[in-house]
Amino acid sequence: MPAYRRNRASKVSGMNRFMQNDYLSLLTRLVVGGIFIYASLDKISQPSEFARIVYNYHLVPGNLVNLVAIILPWVELICGLSVISGFYREGGILIIGFLTIVFITAVGINAIRGVDLECGCFTVSSRARGNALSLLYRDLLLLAVCIYVWLNRSQRFYLFRQ
Repeated sequence: MPAYRRNRASKVSGMNRFMQNDYLSLLTRLVVGGIFIYASLDKISQPSEFARIVYNYHLVPGNLVNLVAIILPWVELICGLSVISGFYREGGILIIGFLTIVFITAVGINAIRGVDLECGCFTVSSRARGNALSLLYRDLLLLAVCIYVWLNRSQRFYLFRQ
């Protein structure tokens, strides 16, 4: 085999090893799932405060704010558990990725509007304000990790294998 093909083959196998690393898979699943489980807890315990935060984004019609504030934290919790346990992992990570894209869009729209918002990500406290740019960077990094989890096909360390 010519040298240029051997180099290319080793790069591909190196990337494949990275993408299928069992320990990195476990770590990224724990991080993403853990973030969404943790993020859901305060919202579940204080739905009226979370509804106020959802309303302040001015992206959800007023008559749907309470419904979103009640359902969204439970979706975050279930998807986080799904990603960690491996039970419907692909569906859980796709929903988490979609929610992350929605949040990136919401923060971006409100940053363009010049609105300083409470993030509402991990706490419903009114002191939890975030710089829009740092929120965008953080969520883009989270989205990249979600993509890795979705592409990774390792099933080691799952409670449920499909």
